[in-house]
Amino acid sequence: MKRVAKFEKVSYEQFETAWKDSFSKPSMITDKTIKDAYYPIELPQRATKGSAGYDFYSPLSFVLEPGETIKIPTGIRCGMDNDWVLMLFPRSGLGFKYRIRLENTVGIIDSDYFYSDNEGHIMVKITNEGVKTMKVAKGDGFCQGIFLPYGITEDDKTEGTRNGGFGSTDK
Repeated sequence: MKRVAKFEKVSYEQFETAWKDSFSKPSMITDKTIKDAYYPIELPQRATKGSAGYDFYSPLSFVLEPGETIKIPTGIRCGMDNDWVLMLFPRSGLGFKYRIRLENTVGIIDSDYFYSDNEGHIMVKITNEGVKTMKVAKGDGFCQGIFLPYGITEDDKTEGTRNGGFGSTDK
């Protein structure tokens, strides 16, 4: 296997900012709640030697009723080789049992996202499109990331740079 990337935690300050932007419930925005979510964050890992996906673990416990959406600050960033992309998908079991989907269908984490002002903080927004209530405990895997190489056209002359997350490449 070719080693092409490295996961890291974002700074506490970045995580705190993202957390406050993600949740409006006052009980979710206390210093203790944010610290209790940040410090135990685990870096994504593969479950088995043959696994393609790196499991991302939830920094909080949550319940998603049918039709509800949640944006989860993972506390994770990923540096990777320039000709690779990290693609995010729901964990297979959650998608199958609850019809969970990412709001943007497939999350695309480009290699230059790592250098954004938000430290390349990977955020995952999921929706329960099923008919059953889904419960995720803090520390449970809820999505998975897969690294893939990509190519460009022979006449590509792109020189632009990014600074931000969702929708930042067209600003």
